[in-house]
Amino acid sequence: MPKTNEAPQEHTFESAMAALEQIVSEMESDKMPLDRLIVAYDEGAKLVKVCQARLADAEKKIEIIQRRAGADPELKQFDPAAKEPAGKKDVSLF
Repeated sequence: MPKTNEAPQEHTFESAMAALEQIVSEMESDKMPLDRLIVAYDEGAKLVKVCQARLADAEKKIEIIQRRAGADPELKQFDPAAKEPAGKKDVSLF
């Protein structure tokens, strides 16, 4: 796995996820020595924090957009299997 000099906070959500997926793939290969596994685990933990921070920032921005639109912010757990209640329309920002 090539190392970069890029600081973790300079990652976008997408680049951090891609790097994390690469680390996981390498760790699952069973060919990585224990010392490298520990280093990779540490790198992965840092990338997880970057992803969490990016998602938190996005959540705050969405909350601000909702407030500007006059809507009350409502945070709830995402359930991909849940269906929208009847009569509720999908609101697109674009």
